[in-house]
Parts: sequence; C-alpha cells; structure tokens
Amino acid sequence: MEDILDTDEMIKRFKDRAAAVKKRDLPPVGGEERQRFIAQAQTDFQDFAIIGDSIASFENGFLILRIDLRSDKS
Repeated sequence: MEDILDTDEMIKRFKDRAAAVKKRDLPPVGGEERQRFIAQAQTDFQDFAIIGDSIASFENGFLILRIDLRSDKS
C-alpha cells in the first residue's frame, strides 16, 4: 500500500479542506439551522486541520498518523 498511497498529498488535501471550511459562506438561514451549520463547520475544520497537521508513516503495514496535541508544541 505504501507504494500507491501518497501520504504527503493526502495530508495536503486535508489542509486544503480545512482552509476551504474557513472560507465557507454561511447559507441564508437563521435560528437553530444556522447554529447547526456553524457547529458542523467548526467540527469539519477541526477534523481536517488535525489530519492536515499530522505526520504520516508506514509501520508494519499500518498507516500511522502522528498528531501532536500538546498545546506548547515543544
């Protein structure tokens, strides 16, 4: 699988998706529906950004995504 999966390109797509969510226009809705849309956009951004910040590797046939969740990044 390592030879057919370009992990750098995959991670780039997630970074691009996170950026697209940030630019997503709000639909012309109000009230609870608007709040659900905003909450979903925040979740989408978080998910895409986390994967987009990961470092991918293959270990014993497993795709490993290393994600640094430390707040100080040291």
